[in-house]
Amino acid sequence: MKYYSTNGKAPMADLQKAVVKGLAEDRGLYMPERIEKLPKAFFENIQDMSFQDIAYNVASNFFGEDVDGDALQDIVFDTLSFDCPVVKVKDNIYTLELFHGPTLAFKDVGARFMARLLGYFLRRGGSERAANRTVNVLVATSGDTGSAVANGFLGVEGIHVYVLYPKGKVSPIQECQFTTLGKNITAIEVDGVFDDCQALVKSAFMDEELNKHMKLTSANSINVARFLPQAFYYFNAYARMKALDLADEFVMCVPSGNFGNICSALFGHEMGLPIKRFIAANNANDIFYKYLQTGKYEPKASVQTLANAMDVGDPSNFARILNLYSQNGALVEEATHHRICNLIYGATYSDEQIKKAMRQCYNETGYILDPHGACGYRALQENLKPGEIGVFCETAHPAKFKEKVDDILNINIDIPARLRAFMEGEKQSVEMSKDFADFKAYLMKQ
Repeated sequence: MKYYSTNGKAPMADLQKAVVKGLAEDRGLYMPERIEKLPKAFFENIQDMSFQDIAYNVASNFFGEDVDGDALQDIVFDTLSFDCPVVKVKDNIYTLELFHGPTLAFKDVGARFMARLLGYFLRRGGSERAANRTVNVLVATSGDTGSAVANGFLGVEGIHVYVLYPKGKVSPIQECQFTTLGKNITAIEVDGVFDDCQALVKSAFMDEELNKHMKLTSANSINVARFLPQAFYYFNAYARMKALDLADEFVMCVPSGNFGNICSALFGHEMGLPIKRFIAANNANDIFYKYLQTGKYEPKASVQTLANAMDVGDPSNFARILNLYSQNGALVEEATHHRICNLIYGATYSDEQIKKAMRQCYNETGYILDPHGACGYRALQENLKPGEIGVFCETAHPAKFKEKVDDILNINIDIPARLRAFMEGEKQSVEMSKDFADFKAYLMKQ
């Protein structure tokens, strides 16, 4: 499989290059040259398959030409040492709980898969290993990405991870999950917002002097090995709903920030996954919602909200969504917008609306939502049509946002043992301005 850039000005890449580089030379995002449909028999029997077996079939469709079958199965089965169940919340609304991985967030799958795939390429004897150069992973985080990537790559030989996060804008528990690890993980505390962190990462990839000094790649959802495996979730959701005989009018709602998660779901849809339609649920950062209304994409500075992992003002994966629904590779704005709107509906919620949804759900059902899942829950409540069944992603365990959840619901939520263990560590971080010159100077000394 070859991969091309969404900007259309970079050479085609094989999977190894796309994973190791992360970003194409023209600053575009890599896209697979084709998306193969999965066979009809796969969907006919999917309800009888395990999460791991489903994921292996999906992974083979994407990566099977470039990764040995046994090795790919090992990567998938090692990545998915946990399940992600579908749980009924009320009436025709269900949730897909994506927080059963090591850091209790949905990004565990993509991060663990990428760590193991990159390790596979290094062990296979690629040029990076031959040159005896450490691969340096740069990752910007608004919350859960940093912890998932840091823990996914912790202790992996030949790889060093730099986690860039906005100072004071992630939850205390989220911060503990990537600032207390040490070893091959360095946390960089940026005096800015998530978009500043993401801009630093992208600028680093494009800096010729820096790239000669050190081997760089990204573990944000801009990397194909990070976002594509998240498609596993949506095939599993369909399988579980089909087992309940509820898959015919199935609507999937995805709380969305940088749009990697819903983008993976859309790739699944292109592979034949029979989800009727999608809802992208935003917080007050409503750039995609406004695009759906107007056809104009107008990024802006992000604003801080209760649902901090979605505080993104210029979502990277919007370029992939545009590319996915362009006509024969040509971006015809009106036609592309029409195709996107036919499949994806948008919703946007203020902090007060998020709080109201959390309280209502808890009082009526006893189910504890985190602020991100609350956006998905409310979007389904307001936008499901008669006869439809909705599933929203609960993307992180509510205890990761304990202070907010406790205050909003007037409860004292238990902290799982895995999270408590992170909180016992000592914070280690490097303070950094949002000026690229400062970041570059720091990296040049490493």
